[in-house]
Amino acid sequence: MRRRTAIVAAALPLLLAAACGTAQKTASPSTGAGTAAAAGLKVAGEAGKKPTVTFPAGQPPLTSSSLKVLDGSGTAAKDGDVLTAKVTVYNWDGKENKSSGSDYDQGHSEFVTVSPQLPKSLHDALIGAKPGGRVVAVVAKDSLSPDQITQAKDQGTDFTTTSQVLVVDVESAAPKAAQGAAVDPAVDGVKLENPGGDKAPTLTTKTDAKAPKDLVVKTVIKGSGPQVKADQMILAHYTGKIWGTDKEFDSSWQRGEPATFALNQVVKGWAQGLTGVPVGSRVLISIPPDLGYGKEGNAQGGIKGTDTLVFVVDVLGAV
Repeated sequence: MRRRTAIVAAALPLLLAAACGTAQKTASPSTGAGTAAAAGLKVAGEAGKKPTVTFPAGQPPLTSSSLKVLDGSGTAAKDGDVLTAKVTVYNWDGKENKSSGSDYDQGHSEFVTVSPQLPKSLHDALIGAKPGGRVVAVVAKDSLSPDQITQAKDQGTDFTTTSQVLVVDVESAAPKAAQGAAVDPAVDGVKLENPGGDKAPTLTTKTDAKAPKDLVVKTVIKGSGPQVKADQMILAHYTGKIWGTDKEFDSSWQRGEPATFALNQVVKGWAQGLTGVPVGSRVLISIPPDLGYGKEGNAQGGIKGTDTLVFVVDVLGAV
């Protein structure tokens, strides 16, 4: 995927590892020395603009710490929230202290999931963060597992002598589900229940009705956000079933967290169906085989080459 370049460039698989459920070492609570290490950094620049970090002289601390620089406003972040943010990463080596990547330079934001599986200093920084806020995490070897330290060294970062500084500018928090009045998608053979609030919709595709031959996209809840572009990264909750059988082959709701994906790297029916949809929308998509997995189908998902796929998708964010 093309996003999360700041983290990847930093040779630290922080957010991706958390998204995949990788267990990480939990550091002990921050000590006074750790707090002082973060406080020794000077972070300048307005919210919404690339920060500049001034490092104290001498060798970097090899202990993790965190710091809130700007408070922001609105609802404070908690575990399970997905934040839209811009991340800037520095390698703190006590010499050049160069930036190894920034979303500001890439011209886009990224999704950051608040999770205890993150390194403790980053998790501490994000908990309580608000839109418009800026937080800093010093990630050192005490926050990483031996495997992560080895992986980082293979990618050019030696945590035995170096720490990393992540400056996270929080822009917004994604909703848990599409919100608003729902309408009947009016697709013969498909039933959709919309319980409201943050609850998952219920999709039923058990029917004798003939599946549509063409792509069908129906707006169930119309969002008020910007329209999704074809090259963006999407945050979405969804359920996918096979027309006629009511067989559920995939569901982010069942996994307990929304999915992120590049819209130009999914099946054509998703790419075509979601391009132009306003963020915050719930849509029903019926995808014929030629715009899904084609004649070969998808054996892992139990999808045959003749199956029509039906999805209900909540578009929660786009960056």
